[in-house]
Amino acid sequence: MTDLQGKVAIVTGASRGIGRAIAQRLGREGASVVVNYANSPEKAQEVVKTIEAAGAKAIAVQADVSKIDDIYRLFDATFTQFGQLDLLVNNAALSLHKSLAETTDEEFDRMFAINAKGTFVSLREAAKRMADNGRIVSITTPGTVMGWPGFGVYGASKATVVGYSIALAKELGSRGITVNMVMPGGTDTDGFAASAPPEMRSQVAKSSPLGRMGQPEDIADVVAFLCSDRGRWITGQHLRATGGSV
Repeated sequence: MTDLQGKVAIVTGASRGIGRAIAQRLGREGASVVVNYANSPEKAQEVVKTIEAAGAKAIAVQADVSKIDDIYRLFDATFTQFGQLDLLVNNAALSLHKSLAETTDEEFDRMFAINAKGTFVSLREAAKRMADNGRIVSITTPGTVMGWPGFGVYGASKATVVGYSIALAKELGSRGITVNMVMPGGTDTDGFAASAPPEMRSQVAKSSPLGRMGQPEDIADVVAFLCSDRGRWITGQHLRATGGSV
C-alpha cells in the first residue's frame, strides 16, 4: 500500500513496542519515517532496516523527549534529511506502577517531563513546522478516563495530552491539519510487562470481549488510518483502541 507516499513522519519512542509497530506500518504505507529513540540505537536501526526493506526511507534519530533541545534537534534532523514534516505520532512515554503515596517527587517529575512536557513541546513544534493537511496522533492510556490503582500519576500525565490535543485540533483546523489521540488498552509489549504486575496480564485479557490482550499492530493500524486521507474528517477525537475493555 502507498497511501502515504511522499509523506514524512516522526514517530517518537519508535525503537520498540507500539512505536515500532507504528513506524513500520507507516513505512509500509509509503511514508518516509524518522525513528526516534532515547537509549536503544541498535533496536532503532533494526526498525530502520525493516522499513527500508519494505521500500520506504527511514532514519534513526536519538532524542530524549524530556529534553527540549533534543526535541528541537529531532525536528531539525527531519527537515535536514527530508525537507518537510507531514505526520507526527507522539508515542514516547514513561509508565510506573506505584501508588500515589509511594511515588517520589523525582518519579513524578520524570513522568511529567516525558509524557506531558515532552508531548507539549513536540506538538508546539509540529504546529509551527508541519505542512498543511498534516496529521498529528498522540498515544494516551485508559488511565485518563478510569483510575487504575498504581497508575494515577501516569494517567494524570497523559491526561494533559487530551487537553492539548482537543485545543490544538481547533487551532490547526483551518490549515487542514487533524489532531487526534489513540487510547490503547492493555497491549502486549515489553513496556507493559515491565511496568504492570504479572497478574494484570490475565486480567486485561479477560476484560476484553475479544478475549485477548492487544498487539502493537492493532494500535498501529488505527494510527495509520488516522494518518491517511481516509481519516481526513476525524479531528479532536480520542479513539479507544481497547478491544472493548474500556
